[in-house]
Formats: sequence, structure tokens, C-alpha cells
Amino acid sequence: MDKAQTSAASGSVPDRPVFACTRSPRLGMVAVCAALSLPLPALAVDGCQLLLCLAAPSWRAIPECVPTVTQALRDLLRGRAFPACAMASHGNAATHAWSDAPRLCPPQYTWTYEAPHGLVYQCLYQGAISVTVQGVTFTTTWWSASGDAVTDFSPAAKAQLGQWDTRFDAEYTAWLAGERSGR
Repeated sequence: MDKAQTSAASGSVPDRPVFACTRSPRLGMVAVCAALSLPLPALAVDGCQLLLCLAAPSWRAIPECVPTVTQALRDLLRGRAFPACAMASHGNAATHAWSDAPRLCPPQYTWTYEAPHGLVYQCLYQGAISVTVQGVTFTTTWWSASGDAVTDFSPAAKAQLGQWDTRFDAEYTAWLAGERSGR
């Protein structure tokens, strides 16, 4: 990584320009260069922080994680790419997939309705972000456009964390009890 990339990653302003200024027919060269060299707030989500937040026992309980995760979800809704973490070691990553009921949607969040062409499946959540740690799925966070999210912690995550947000498990248990009772 060169010095400009390193300083950009650390949030400091590079000591040399990362772009070349050219003369604009509408604006003078000085105005274009001045506009381009102003520090702008970062709108992109830090993929490494997002990875750490989504692997936490409850990202909503960590004040630094809430804006990171909610911004990432907003970005996904706007069609922006899922951020990557270049510093993650092999086997550690986070990926996003759009839900597709019933194949890619937990049963407790899947519902059906009759349509003229047959049964239609719907998912309460728009997408899922899976975090992989050492090559094994650690968590899957299901999220909706309304901002709601629920995390499914894998057995490996539960063993390592000791405690976690149990909402996904509780909702699955309630759904399973309803299925068994013939609801």
C-alpha cells in the first residue's frame, strides 16, 4: 500500500495529491482543484468494522456499531456494493445475499399466499449478511428495509461467545411450537 492509500485508510489527508487537476471549461483550474482537495466526510462503511460488529454478540448493544451497520443496510437498499475488509485474514469475511423464500429465508420469517399462478413465497427480510470466521459461518444477520434485523448465531459462535442475542432462537422456537400444534 502506498503512502496515499495508507493515509486515506487512516483518515488523514495525504501529503501528495491522489488525483491530477485538469482545466474545466466551466470552472477555472483553481476552482476544480480546490473543490477536489477539500476533505469530504467518508460515506462508505468500513468493511472491517462492519465485519467485527456483525460477529459481536449484539451489535445493537455496541454504540460504535449501530451507525456502521445501519449505514451498510441503507447502502444495500440503495444498490451499493457490500463493503469488503482487506485486512481480514483468509477464511474471515462477510458477504451479502438477497433473500429468496423459501430457499434463502428462515422458516419462521417465510409466509405464503395463493396467487392466480400458484403459491407465492415471501420473506420478512430483504437480505442476509453472513460472517465467516476461520472458514465457518459464524453469524447470519437477516435485515429488512424498515431497519429491523435479527441474527442467527451458529453453534460455533455460541460456543465461542457464551452469550448472544437470542431473538432468532426464540422466534424459531415459537414458530416450531406453532407448526407442531398444527397452526
